[in-house]
Amino acid sequence: MRTTLLLMASLAVAPLPLHAQDTLKTTNIQRYYTPVRLFLQGAAEAMPADKYGFKLDPEQMTFGQWINHSTERNYVDCATLRGEPNPMPKAKTDLLTAKADIVKALGESFQYCDAAFTTLDDRKILASPQMVAAFLHTTVHNNEIYGNVVGYLRANHIVPPSTEMIQEMIKAKKTPQQMMQEMMDKYNRKPPAR
Repeated sequence: MRTTLLLMASLAVAPLPLHAQDTLKTTNIQRYYTPVRLFLQGAAEAMPADKYGFKLDPEQMTFGQWINHSTERNYVDCATLRGEPNPMPKAKTDLLTAKADIVKALGESFQYCDAAFTTLDDRKILASPQMVAAFLHTTVHNNEIYGNVVGYLRANHIVPPSTEMIQEMIKAKKTPQQMMQEMMDKYNRKPPAR
């Protein structure tokens, strides 16, 4: 947490070079946010529906609650970035218990954030401590959540998406960019019209 605060403070006061082209935004989204987004979506898909109530320990959250927590925080942070009221508060995410509903809500929360990111540039992100915190939190917090759900997957003998991606990349001799594109294609697919 201290490192995150120091990073946020240094970014907030550091002047942007005139030639910078949204370096903060681009780097964070491409290198950090997009991978963890795809890994969380993959984890939500990989866990069987009957394991969404699974806990590693009685005092911990269930797997489904971790995914809902990601959804809830995505909306909190990205509503801040969009300058609007949160459309999906915790009271709503707490009602989600079925895998299909949780997976759908998670995907929609990431789409909400993606739309917020299209309206941002580094200058807007760095305009206030709240904007910096919200922008970086979309990555930092989701990484923390993914770190927790990996244990839930492994306890159920499921290979985490990040490990699966590396194994596939090595086996198929693909580049990280190719693997990320395949994951983006997989999790960004729109469901067929009914």
